Amino acid sequence: MEKDLGNYRKVYAKKQLSEAEAPDNPLQLFQQWFHEIEASGSTDEHNAMTLATVGLDGYPKSRVVLLKGYTYEGFVFFTNYQSEKGLAMAADPRVCLSFFWPYLERQVIIKGKAEKLPENLSDGYFESRPEGSKLGAIVSEQSRVIPSREYLEKAVEQLEAVYHGREIPRPEFWGGYLVRPQSVEFWQGRPDRLHDRLRYTLLETWDWKLERLAP
Repeated sequence: MEKDLGNYRKVYAKKQLSEAEAPDNPLQLFQQWFHEIEASGSTDEHNAMTLATVGLDGYPKSRVVLLKGYTYEGFVFFTNYQSEKGLAMAADPRVCLSFFWPYLERQVIIKGKAEKLPENLSDGYFESRPEGSKLGAIVSEQSRVIPSREYLEKAVEQLEAVYHGREIPRPEFWGGYLVRPQSVEFWQGRPDRLHDRLRYTLLETWDWKLERLAP
């Protein structure tokens, strides 16, 4: 099997990114970009991001998860603590998050460390989820091998009967993470592959150092 993709080309010319328009804190620029992609109406899940971890087997692995909040402290998402990514972050909290918004020809790449959210914050988010999502979180032994789809559906049916008419509590093995950024890179596509790349790096003084990178 062979397919040559050498002719796949696109001209990036919608926006530009200069140091003059870059605020002191990268979270301010992230908020601006996030609002712009929201307003564009160009994608179903603009909060989808790629999470890369270093696995217990020594290999890096990336997968798409959903951003559920951001503040000046960092970026929040939720998952099973006993999943492959959860175990990887327990062993090595260094992670990378990346957003790709092709409509605006932009990427954001965040390197940082993941830490578990306080239980009350995980409880609050879990309570806001639809009932089906709550049951799915409890039933799924995420990343484990299961015998069949039917096995999973039967487990959900059994759990529905258990919690019929009752509040569904958050399981201890499920909750949120906060990724505290150490560096944040903003990538804006430009013509002739001379892209704009601005990188913020957190200093020991808690100030951010801004640098331009070659494309």
